[in-house]
Amino acid sequence: EIRLNGRIQGKSSHGSFRGRKETISDSGFRRNRDREDYKGLGKRGDFLEDESSDEDVKSVVMGGIGDFLSEEDEDEDEDYEFLKKKATSAFGFDKEKVIEADKTRSANVVKTSDSYLTKTRFDQYTLSPLSLNALKDAGYETMTVVQEATLPIILKGKDVLAKAKTGTGKTVAFLLPSIEVVVKSPPTSPDNKRPPILALVICPTRELASQAATEANTLLKYHPTIGVQVVIGGTRLGLEQKRMQTNPCQILVATPGRLKDHIENTPGFATKLKGVKVLVLDEADHLLDMGFRKDIERIISAVPKERQTLLFSATVPEEVRQICLIALRRDHEFVNCVHEGTGETHQQVKQMHMIASLDRHFSLLYTLLREHIAHNVDYKVIVFCTTAMVTKLVADLLGELNLNVREIHSRKPQSYRTRVSNEFRKSKGLILVTSDVSARGVDYPDVTLVLQVGVPKDREQYIHRLGRTGRKGKEGEGILVLAPWEEYFLSSLKDLPISKSPLPSIEPETVKKVQKALCHVEMRNKEAAYQAWLGYYNSQKMIGRDKDRLVELANEFSRSMGLDNPPALPKLILGKMGLKNVPGLRAK
Repeated sequence: EIRLNGRIQGKSSHGSFRGRKETISDSGFRRNRDREDYKGLGKRGDFLEDESSDEDVKSVVMGGIGDFLSEEDEDEDEDYEFLKKKATSAFGFDKEKVIEADKTRSANVVKTSDSYLTKTRFDQYTLSPLSLNALKDAGYETMTVVQEATLPIILKGKDVLAKAKTGTGKTVAFLLPSIEVVVKSPPTSPDNKRPPILALVICPTRELASQAATEANTLLKYHPTIGVQVVIGGTRLGLEQKRMQTNPCQILVATPGRLKDHIENTPGFATKLKGVKVLVLDEADHLLDMGFRKDIERIISAVPKERQTLLFSATVPEEVRQICLIALRRDHEFVNCVHEGTGETHQQVKQMHMIASLDRHFSLLYTLLREHIAHNVDYKVIVFCTTAMVTKLVADLLGELNLNVREIHSRKPQSYRTRVSNEFRKSKGLILVTSDVSARGVDYPDVTLVLQVGVPKDREQYIHRLGRTGRKGKEGEGILVLAPWEEYFLSSLKDLPISKSPLPSIEPETVKKVQKALCHVEMRNKEAAYQAWLGYYNSQKMIGRDKDRLVELANEFSRSMGLDNPPALPKLILGKMGLKNVPGLRAK
C-alpha cells in the first residue's frame, strides 16, 4: 500500500479546510481488457460507435461472450510497462494535499436557489481582461463552489485531482486557466503557420466533448487569435484534418478513440502534441468505466512530461488513483468538492418507483407524461430506455401519440445528435427519449422529470441518469418504472430516498390509443427493439441466467408491442447470446 499521510490545515476565502488521511492500494496496476480488444469481434468500430457505445450490440456481446469483460489483460505492452515502472518508482503520493471545499460551513456561499454559487467574483483573480469580458457576457460573475476551490490552485500551475459532480461549473474551472496558459504563451514565430496545441481536453463522450468546446468558444469570445477545435467519433477524419490545418487550434477537445486515430493517421499531429502545456481528463471515472485506460496511457505518453495535468472526476475509485500515479506530479493537490453534507443530487431529487407488468409499460409511460405535462407548463422531460433500439421504438410511439418528442442514441449520426442536444438544452416543452449516451455529464438545464423505464445497468447508472434533473440545486423529480421481476434492483437503492408510488389510473381509452399508435410503428423497428431487449436482459445476471425464463419475458415484451409472434432472429446472434435452441425463440 501507498499511504497518503499529508494533511493541510488552514483557511480560504470560502471557509475552513479539513485535512484527512487518504489511503491508496497499488494493486499491481491490474487492467481490464478494453472493449476494442475482444478476440474475434473485429475492430472497435465494427460494433461500437467510437466513444458513444452502441448499447444494443454491446448487450448482445455481453450476453453471449461477455465474460471477456472481466478477464485481465496479461499482454502488457512495452509502453505500458514503461509508464508503470516510472509511476511506481518515481511517484510518491505521500505528499498529496487534500483540500476540502466545505460549502456547508462557508459564510461565503450565496443563499439563493442555486446553492452552488459563492460570492467570489472572477475579477478577484488575475485573469485576462478579454476572458473577464466574455464571462460577464455569459452571465458568469460569481464562481461556483467548484470553481472557487480549484481555480486559484490551477492558476498557480499545480496539478490537481478534483472530485466534483457534473453540473457544478467544473468545465469553466478547467477551461479558464487553460485559456490563460495560451494567452501567456509566446507568440508563434512567423515561419510556423499553425501554432502548436497548448491545451488538450479529453472527454469520454461526443456530447461532453461538443459541450466543452461550445463552452470554450463562449470564453474565447474576445480572443480572436485563439482557436478551439473538437475531434470526435462519428465524423469524417479527413474533415477534421482539414479543419485543423486551416484554422488555429491552440485548444483541442477530443474523445480518446478519435484522438488516438489522429495520432496514428494525421501527418504532423503527434508533433503538434509536443507543445501541450495543459492536459485535462474530464469525467476521469467515466473514461475508465468505458474502457479507455489503454488509450489514456497512449495519450499521456504522447504529450510532454513537463506539463500541467488536471483530473476532474465525480468519484475517485482505485482505477482513477492508478491513472493519477501516471498522469499527475507527486506534489499535486486533491480538491474534494463532494463530501457529506453537500446535498448529493440523488439525495435532493424527489424519487419514486412504480411496479407494473410489462404489458402496461407503454400505457403507463404515456399516462405519466400526460400528467406531468398537465401540471408543468415549462416541462422538460428525459426518458431513459435500456438500449438504442428500444429508445427508437419509444420515441416513435410517443411521436405517434402526438407528444413533442426528440431522440438521442448511438444509432443516430453525430450531426443529428448534436443538433437535437442543442435544441433540448435551449428549449422547454420538450421530451427527450434517450439511451445511456445522455446519462452522464451532459448539462441540460431545468429538466423537470427523469423517467427511467426498465432496470438500469447498475446503481451508479441509475444515479447518473437521475442527475440530469435537480442540477445546480434546482428542484427535480425522478420516476423508475420496473416490471415485477425487476424489483430486485431496488435493494441496491435502499439507502436512497426513493419511495413506492401507486400506479395512476389508466383509462381504457388510453390503452386503446397506445395500441393503435403501436400499430403505426414500423415493423423493422419492433424487430430491432426485440433483439436489443433480449440482448440487454441477457446481460443482466439476475435475469439472464435462466434462459428459458428470459425468452418468456422477451416474448412478453414482443406482445406488449402488439406482435402476435416474436420476431425471428439470426442464428449467429442467438449463438453469440448463448440462446441457441431455447424454446420460444424463432431463428432465421
